[in-house]
Formats: sequence, structure tokens, C-alpha cells
Amino acid sequence: MTESTAEPSVPPVPRVEPSTGSPAESTAGSSTEAITFPVGRPGPFDPPERLASLREERPVARLAYPDGRIGWLVTGHSAVRAILADPRFSSRRELLNVPVPFPLMQEMRGPAEPGMFIRMDPPGHTRYRKPLTAQFTVRRMKGLEPRIREITRERLDAMEKAGPPLDLVSEFALPIPSLVICELLGVPYADRDEFQHATSALLNLESSPEEIHAALAGIASFFARLIALKRADPTDDLLGGLIEDGELTDEELRNVGFLLLAAGHETTANMLGLGTFALLEHPDQLATLRADPSLIDNAVEELLRFLSVIHIGPTRAALEGVEVEGELIRAGEVVTLSVPGANRDPSRFPDPDRLDVTRSASGHLTFGHGLHQCLGQQLARVEMRIAFPMLFDRFPGLRLAVPADQVAVRDTMTIYGVRALPVAW
Repeated sequence: MTESTAEPSVPPVPRVEPSTGSPAESTAGSSTEAITFPVGRPGPFDPPERLASLREERPVARLAYPDGRIGWLVTGHSAVRAILADPRFSSRRELLNVPVPFPLMQEMRGPAEPGMFIRMDPPGHTRYRKPLTAQFTVRRMKGLEPRIREITRERLDAMEKAGPPLDLVSEFALPIPSLVICELLGVPYADRDEFQHATSALLNLESSPEEIHAALAGIASFFARLIALKRADPTDDLLGGLIEDGELTDEELRNVGFLLLAAGHETTANMLGLGTFALLEHPDQLATLRADPSLIDNAVEELLRFLSVIHIGPTRAALEGVEVEGELIRAGEVVTLSVPGANRDPSRFPDPDRLDVTRSASGHLTFGHGLHQCLGQQLARVEMRIAFPMLFDRFPGLRLAVPADQVAVRDTMTIYGVRALPVAW
């Protein structure tokens, strides 16, 4: 789930320095006290309760960042969507902040490395995005369906052979998107432990600086070796095509490759694991889906909305003063957008805290919106539309092998999900 194919033409914007004033200076003119980013979930499927009260009382609220700077937290659906589509808000990394403590917060304040296009604005963003757009069209993703079905069937066969109990994450949810994105990019799946371990360290908010630096070095070395091999022996895959085009340097290829690899397996893997957990814990919804398989498109969109695995951020920085919901966001101020808050907004989704696979959940913001909307969203949808029905068709008696309150969740990761999901049948 990186960004989408929609890329409107946005003129270059002037550089705006982030606000570095004291908290007192930053809140001048604001009548409300700054809050800290809400954490603490009432259950595995529900976001922090504070988000709901903020959305009702102050959908655009003053937010105190861990470094003492003051910005904004936006929880309402219409406001989040509007900001994501507004070119007056920047994605440039040097302008942003992180709403939760992160070991390398200061080091990450520089401009994004070449190729890290999700932390860029046009024209730099456009230069990297454009050659990828044709690779992730709806038509091409649908063309991958036979291979995705084959991969899913192979994983189900392996599960059946191993027998219960087993961990659904390591045996099913993680391998399927990992295999698919590896084949699409041209990354050897045999090297999965190397890139999965590094990605996990980079997404873990509790990783030490040493662990993060080691993961970054490991990923750089991994892609450097892979690119060298592909230059010596060209391949017919996405990375091979980018190398053949000759438009990107090796550093740019490494970073683009890592973005696509990490987003292509981590987010969908967590949706498959957490989504299965949610369906098992809502047996009425699972029964409705099994009784009417044509509901799978609705079910996938509803799970994306209901679970909102992108639970921290995204963030944007105002390039000029912009009024949102009656609040003036000044140039340089950072805005954190709550996807879980927006996806549970009752003004957009009636009875939002209820999982309903018959609901039309179109308009959810799990894939983002606007310029940086998820590039791989169609691939993620295809994978889920195939994997969920095949799993429950093969194992109609699938159940948790442990009490639900013993399922460990990934609340310290930037992408939410379950660490493991022990199941039996």
C-alpha cells in the first residue's frame, strides 16, 4: 500500500521552513490546550476511544509532538480527505514530524533520499511515480489473479499438510503477499528472511537506533547486490524494466525497490491476519459472507475501513496558511491525519463501530487520497478478494487456537495488525 495511480498536476511550491517556535508561541491564537497523540485501544479491532470524542468536540485539534513542537491532529473524514487532496500541504520529509516517540526523529528531518518518493512533492515525486503507474493498473493486477490463486492454494496445501494448530500469519498471511510482490519486482523469495527482518525493524517504534541503522544498511546491501545481478543478467520484471529504462541511478533503484517491497508485503499481510481474526470474532459477519460469496468486494472494503491498519499518520506540513474546519493552520505547522478516526466518522459511515460486510464502505481512507494515494491498492484488493474466500472454503471450521485476549497485536508498529494468529480447524 504505497501510493495510487492518481497524480494530478501540481505546480512546484516554495520551500517553507517548519515552525520552530516554543509551544507557547505555536499555540498563539488557539483557545484549546494541546493534546498528545491518543494511544491505548479498548480492543484489538477498535482505535483509541479518545479519537471519537476528539472527532465530535474538536475534529481539528492542537497536538503536542514528542519534541515539544505544536501542530495539529485531524480526525474528521471530510477534513482528512480535504487535506490529503490539497497541494498546499506537503509530504516533504524535512518539513514533517512524528506524533509518537521515535529513536531517529532528529536524523529523519533531512530531505528524503533519492527514490523515496512518498516523502516528496512534485516534481520530484512525479519523476519517480510516473514510470511505476503503468505497472499497477487495475487491468494488470487482474491479470495476476491466476498466479495469486496458485500461490494461495499452495499455502493452503502446506497448512493442511502441517496440520493444526499453526500460526496463520507466518504460514498464510505473510507468505502470500511476499511471494506476489517478490515475483512482480523480481526479488528472490528465498531471501525473504533478510528483507522481512529489516522491514520489521524499520517499522517498529521500539527499535533501537543501532537496530534501525543495521536494518537500513542491510537493505541497501541487499538491493545493491540484486541490482548488480540484474545489470549483469537482465530480467523481465519490474526492477529489471526500471534498470533497462536507464532513468534511475542505483541509489534511486535501491530506494524505489525497497518502498515497493516493504509496502507490498507488510500492509497486505497485516490485513490478511487481522482481517481473519476480525471475521472469526464476528461469526455472524463471516456467516453472511459465506452464504453470499458475491459480498467479497464489500467485505474487503469494509475490513479495510473497520481495521484501518495505517493507524499512525500520515502527516503533512502546511506550505501556507490554510483554514480547516474553522481552525487556521499556519505555514510550517505539521498536521497528523488520523485514518482510524476518519474511517470511524459517523457522518460518513453510519454505525461506524460495527463490522458490516454488506456495507458499501467506498470512500474509506485506508489507501489515502489524492496525490499520494496508495499505488498498490488494486494489488492489495485482488490478494484479499482471493485469499479470504479460499481460506474459509478450505477450512470451514477455522477457529482461534487460543483465547482472543491472548492474540498479541502490533500496537508498537507503524502498521497495525497481529504478531501471530494461532488457529486450528
